[in-house]
Amino acid sequence: MKLLNLGVNHHTAPVDIRESVAVSPEVLQDSLIDLRKYLQGNSSGHKPEVAILSTCNRMEIYCAANDVEYTENHLEDRAFEWLAAQNNVQKDELRPYIYSAKESDAVKHAFRVGSGLDSMVLGETQILGQMKKAIENANQVGTLGAYLKPLFNKTFSVAKVVRGNTQIGAHSISIAGASIKLVERIFGQVSDCNILFIGAGEMIGLCANHFADKAPKKIAISNRTVDRGSELIKTFSDKNLRTDVFPLVELPKQLHEYDVVVSCTASSLPIIGMGMIKTALKARQSRPIVLIDLAVPRDFEPEIKTLKNAYLYSIDDLGEIVSAGKANRLDSIGDAEKIIERGVVEFYETLEKRAVVPIIKSIQNVGEQYQKIELEKASRRIANGDDPMVVLSHMAIALANKFMHAPIHALKQSSDANLEEYKQIISKIYSSK
Repeated sequence: MKLLNLGVNHHTAPVDIRESVAVSPEVLQDSLIDLRKYLQGNSSGHKPEVAILSTCNRMEIYCAANDVEYTENHLEDRAFEWLAAQNNVQKDELRPYIYSAKESDAVKHAFRVGSGLDSMVLGETQILGQMKKAIENANQVGTLGAYLKPLFNKTFSVAKVVRGNTQIGAHSISIAGASIKLVERIFGQVSDCNILFIGAGEMIGLCANHFADKAPKKIAISNRTVDRGSELIKTFSDKNLRTDVFPLVELPKQLHEYDVVVSCTASSLPIIGMGMIKTALKARQSRPIVLIDLAVPRDFEPEIKTLKNAYLYSIDDLGEIVSAGKANRLDSIGDAEKIIERGVVEFYETLEKRAVVPIIKSIQNVGEQYQKIELEKASRRIANGDDPMVVLSHMAIALANKFMHAPIHALKQSSDANLEEYKQIISKIYSSK
């Protein structure tokens, strides 16, 4: 099989490039089916296996294809073409930001991603949940198979060992923590602020709980469905905070009441534009407002950054703060990489063992057929009055001859190049008996 990983992430591409190729959760399963069809082309043979990991920091394609039908370059070219075509991105514009890994390098990359070594927040755990969700989606539409399934199962087990045996995630500054630092730069302390969260997903949940620990004056959730926002508010109801929940359609009326707005939705287009922020600033009498955009594609129009007293930060801006706190965990990278290297070796050993299973079953089936044939012959001879000991002797000789026929034939037909290998294998088999 040919294995390929291809994509962009926060290391290789700015947020505007990442959002141009991002796949929203609503269309992810359709995209998986479309990607597999595109990679397969006009071939009527083996269907390639595919998985898509799309987060705010990365958009990655994982695929495995029959090496008889696909060359590595063909598979890579087709995957790149599909990625560019999704949102009509010019290939020349996208190509400088693309990275790819093949075979064992792709396996290693998957392990590093799952273990948090490739994350903006070194050692963070959220990526593992995102990866599991991506694999769940691929499994539901049937785009995983005998190669990618064991790859990601091994990814999850390697990540568990890395987190359990290293300090890679210790003392990390999360995206939520970085958001708080930015707010404190502008307002001094969070306890003086009214905080609004737009969206009700996992990222917003993490951030909301971090901010709630700082005891702000008020926390509100604005979401397309109010029920989900209400469920999120309940998670910190024991903190005695003023809270509110309202639908997104009311956002223009209420935005000015909040000092900090943190947004992370799955919208494919910005939901907050220049006009809305200008109106909010006017109502605030130009008191500053901090806008934190955790979404990819972005929820705020980038031009908002040009407005006086509007402090807009993207996920990449937060990454700079996160990186500043990375030094304390760098010593653990070496230990994590060793675990990952061992994981790569173990993964291929497992594949090799799986590859011989059909051969073993075939040998067992042939052996059972030989036994049945010879047993029937022996039964008939004994029924006809032949000496049982003579019959058993003939049956033993016949079975031995049949089992020896294949290895003897292979030895006679082998070339000088592989004769020594055959001799060693057969020697080990029979010397152990």
